[in-house]
Amino acid sequence: MSAAPHADDARDVDVVCLGESMVTFVPSRPGRLADVPAFSRGIGGAESNVACTLARVGHTARWISRVGADGFGDHLVAEIAAAGVDVSYVRRDPDRPTGVYFRTAGERALGETDGGDGRGEGGGEGEGGGEELSEVVYYRAGSAAAAMSPDLVPREQTWSGRVLHLTGITAALSDGCRALLRELTTRAPGRPLVSFDVNYRTALWRGGGAGRLLDLARGCDLVFVGEDEAGAAWGLRGAAAIRAALPEPEVLVVKQGSAGATAYARRPAGGDEVTCEPAPRVEVVAAVGAGDAFAAGFLSGTLRGLPVAERLRHGHLMAAAALTVPGDLGAPPAREHADGLVALDAGAWGTLRLAPGWTDAGPVSAEVATP
Repeated sequence: MSAAPHADDARDVDVVCLGESMVTFVPSRPGRLADVPAFSRGIGGAESNVACTLARVGHTARWISRVGADGFGDHLVAEIAAAGVDVSYVRRDPDRPTGVYFRTAGERALGETDGGDGRGEGGGEGEGGGEELSEVVYYRAGSAAAAMSPDLVPREQTWSGRVLHLTGITAALSDGCRALLRELTTRAPGRPLVSFDVNYRTALWRGGGAGRLLDLARGCDLVFVGEDEAGAAWGLRGAAAIRAALPEPEVLVVKQGSAGATAYARRPAGGDEVTCEPAPRVEVVAAVGAGDAFAAGFLSGTLRGLPVAERLRHGHLMAAAALTVPGDLGAPPAREHADGLVALDAGAWGTLRLAPGWTDAGPVSAEVATP
């Protein structure tokens, strides 16, 4: 048995993603933030990353958030809409600013970042990944998105998709945001399938409270969590221990870095079907945004009703698309190309090596699929 989104004529999009997005500034050259003379502008945010990726692979996606009534808010809304995402429920706050952040080429794993971007879970570290840490500086305190609350985000908006995708980052932004996530992860008749990416960041939970993420996850239908972040947040070691602590979700996906991912899907008669899929080798350009891309790939497979193993492979491929570009969002492969790679036998899948530009390839063939 695996979590399946509800079919309901009242739900007018496939996925609703709710959470903060920020304008991101990336240095024009390598080096410390103190030494870099110029930056290029982009966008970053776990939930909008998922929405953009899903829209680019043919699903209908809606992003719900708040941004400032400022130029950065204009930029965010325009860029996310340009990816094909419905932004009609985004609200402009005249009193609070849009959040921004600055980062160097990579991303810290768990230690000092409080951002919403994956660092390669599900996609593997691959060649060139390394363990180099980088600087990430956020200016998000008091942001427009932090003002979200149950009073400002109506249920009919959040329940307007077949799937509602959330992350633990939102819960850490403010008391109002935390109350909103408590409401949205409380089981209630008629709610859509609720997907939750734990996205634990120690800087956001510096005063403690990581246990709240476990409580939120227990109320969801589909949960994504990295094996490393489960250890850092809850002291859990190994996929089986994580499942034992999170028996409630119908599907639990444990991301295991370069080793791949393991999914636990509850069977109708009880117990779990356990599915493990290794990650392909990836030549990493920047380990940013891969966790979000992995979630989008798995959700795409869920919406299409694919077997769990294929959902995991689609997650790995979307993560690889993010890992092989400098920014948070990589251009995903065409569906026909991705489906061809996902259909490879275990031996051919195990020899895949994905380098920058791999998503530009045409439909897969034996020659393309193997090194």
